[in-house]
Amino acid sequence: MDTVTPSIAPSALLSSLGTSNWPLVVDVRRRAAFDADPKLVAGATWRDPFQVDDWEKYLPRHRPVVAYCVHGHEISANAAAALRERGVDARFLEGGLDAWRSLSGPLLARLDEPAIPSGPGAPSVWVTRERPKIDRIACPWLIRRFIDPFARIVFVPAGQVLEKAQALGGSAFDVPGVRFTHRGDQCSFDALVADFGLVDDALARLATIVRGADTGRLGLAPECAGLVAISRGLGRNCADDLLLLEQAFPLYDALYAACRDRAVGTGE
Repeated sequence: MDTVTPSIAPSALLSSLGTSNWPLVVDVRRRAAFDADPKLVAGATWRDPFQVDDWEKYLPRHRPVVAYCVHGHEISANAAAALRERGVDARFLEGGLDAWRSLSGPLLARLDEPAIPSGPGAPSVWVTRERPKIDRIACPWLIRRFIDPFARIVFVPAGQVLEKAQALGGSAFDVPGVRFTHRGDQCSFDALVADFGLVDDALARLATIVRGADTGRLGLAPECAGLVAISRGLGRNCADDLLLLEQAFPLYDALYAACRDRAVGTGE
């Protein structure tokens, strides 16, 4: 049995950001510290460090967990140790949120709509039009990777989006008259990035690709035309919208990885 709780360096965590290897990141700052700071690590969800038994049962056992607190000391180390005792592959972030900030790691701004992070067994709910193509696939990818890893995505006929969102206590997106929708020449993906304060060079590059593909301005980035073609093909091959997301997410993982390579100058 482990006698020392393993940790992970902030640089190692950052290298997996936005990919399928990204662990489930759990903010375990004390409630007072969490309430005093409106930012989380991008893709993280807050849980009470003193109530591990109340929320660990909702964690997926196939996915590693990284816990962090303010400085990476006892709070996160103890939470990670408690998770490991319960069979979770958990470690804590060295240096905590302070170290992540020192690397300019992307942060997530908390918003009142919807409640982020979601609570144990109560994921945030996001409702949009059925038969997604580009923006309505890119947005769920962004939500799951950078905003709420537990998010529930719901597809309904266009005329039912607002009613369904209200009934489920969720947020509608990519329909007229809601917060997260097209703004001028930008798309719903841009609105999410902006409102959640996601500052990341690779994500900004990906947003340009999504915007160009979704709005027909294929000259914005060389990848736009390819994204349109692949998205159309995925839609033709899959009639189930949730299954379509599952099939499309690796595409966006790959696009984001390519954008990161270009952002740090390692792309060919």
